[in-house]
Amino acid sequence: MTITLFQTNPIFRDNATNLAEMAMLLSDESADVMVFPELCTSGYSFLSKEEAFENSLLADDFAAFLMPFCEEKETVIVAGFAERYEDKVYNSAIFVGADGNFAVYRKTHLFYKERFCFEEGDTGFFVLRHPNIDVKIGIMICYDWRFPESARSLALKGADLIICPSNLITNVWDIGMKARALENSVFVATANRVGKEERILLDGSMQSLLFTGKSALYAPNGEALVTASATESDKITFKIDIQQSRNKSFNEFNDIFKDRRPEMY
Repeated sequence: MTITLFQTNPIFRDNATNLAEMAMLLSDESADVMVFPELCTSGYSFLSKEEAFENSLLADDFAAFLMPFCEEKETVIVAGFAERYEDKVYNSAIFVGADGNFAVYRKTHLFYKERFCFEEGDTGFFVLRHPNIDVKIGIMICYDWRFPESARSLALKGADLIICPSNLITNVWDIGMKARALENSVFVATANRVGKEERILLDGSMQSLLFTGKSALYAPNGEALVTASATESDKITFKIDIQQSRNKSFNEFNDIFKDRRPEMY
């Protein structure tokens, strides 16, 4: 199967322009799975729940926007967005398939000032099947990578591919993503963003966040198969053999799942 990761630089609080860019990118690309970064519709640097809510989307509306591309190209699209649900707003990622179905994962672990802007995710980790291909897909978002339980939960549920829409600002996450792939023997696809967002805070100080790019696809052995630019909007596409993620043995005696001893943990 083929997977495309879009590395974008969304305009903060400009959903219309960001959605138009997504439409342009999707119109020109075909792959079995296509992935956008965390909060790709709105940008990241919200300072309050009210601000995040004003720039949020209903999941039904976002799914309706993506569905024509899924149907035309027989693809699955995963994209991060600020999700409006009743009077709440979540940092979420939507999974939309060509069969007309969609699902939403809500970020479990909130990073930095996200706790002041979003509700804690309540969906838990789950795995979805691609409607056209024999592949099971799990989703986590950005800071979730810091918790090995995130990827392990998805792998134990049968994920062949873990997709991680992200807005990463550190330089250590590549180490973690490689580890998440290796320790679970799964493919990990990280769609990060680029650019800088600056906000003047209430105390008059400046908050500046620089996003680190380098979106990447990691193999079950932890190898980075393809990596995007560190500073520019980019697109990377790679063809993978999903069967590689289903072999949890690395010699004739050891299987990383069968060798687990949960009663000792």
